[in-house]
Amino acid sequence: MKRNFSDTAADQAAEWLTALMASDFSAADQERWQQWRAADPDHARAWQHIEAVCARLHGLRGGAAYTALSTPPTSRRNSIAVLLGLGVAGAAGALGTRTHQWQELTADLRTSVGERRQWTLDDGTRVLLNTASAVNLRFDAHQRRLELVTGEIRIETGHATTVAAAAAGRPFIVQTAQGSVRALGTAFTVRQMVGRTQVDVQRSAVEITPAGAAPRRLDAGQRTAFSATAIDAPTPSSSDNVAWTLGAIVADEMRLADFLAELGRYRRGVLRCDPAAAELRFSGVFPLKDTDAILAMLPKSLPVRIRTFSAYWVHVEKR
Repeated sequence: MKRNFSDTAADQAAEWLTALMASDFSAADQERWQQWRAADPDHARAWQHIEAVCARLHGLRGGAAYTALSTPPTSRRNSIAVLLGLGVAGAAGALGTRTHQWQELTADLRTSVGERRQWTLDDGTRVLLNTASAVNLRFDAHQRRLELVTGEIRIETGHATTVAAAAAGRPFIVQTAQGSVRALGTAFTVRQMVGRTQVDVQRSAVEITPAGAAPRRLDAGQRTAFSATAIDAPTPSSSDNVAWTLGAIVADEMRLADFLAELGRYRRGVLRCDPAAAELRFSGVFPLKDTDAILAMLPKSLPVRIRTFSAYWVHVEKR
């Protein structure tokens, strides 16, 4: 992204970004920040650059962005450099991000932030992609393999088709960064997380094989997560876990921090929860078609207020 602002404006924007992400950013600070933006077109351009990058990068959602920008000063400045296009460290970080973005953009099946979409494959399998997800198809005479690049998917295979294909040496497999999930005539969801894969089986069973561990069967009504070397003990599943397939989030005495982390997957930019409000709990069913409406509802149910710094920067804090 081409820069059209000065180094001075970039430095000041970086300082304001760091201040904005701090837990003690006050209403007076917000007013001074807005005055800074309005004082010089160069300031406005530097901040617009940050917002534009946040809108484009899926990796800067919710807690991930806060973690990247709340590190000690030196590391934090390197992270901010990625946003502003400054320095060698910033260029290296941006290159890594673009590499992953390129994999997402060139995937065979993909969805944007907030989008859900379903495909029916040649063998009749139905594949539903959740928000910001990407999958590559590897179907040939020997395999039916889906490579989950990022995000979350639901697979629904026909039992007869799966059994016949497996007998012919063409098992249906979802490949993730940590290992593989083989369908045993089933409906199941797979989510690629940071360093882990989460699996939830709704019908029949799957076989999970981490890259460096023995396989294990997971039956209908169970869910688990696995790394490259181990599989967690199965726990009971719930229809709440797959509410996203119907376009909703279900909260059952859910921590506000966890709810906002989940909601943040469906909107661009940063959605941050004040630590003082993190442990507040509530319940409800929330349609995902309008995430702004969900945020507007929260102060009616919880002692919180919503502070909107821009379309891509929202802070939920205790009232």
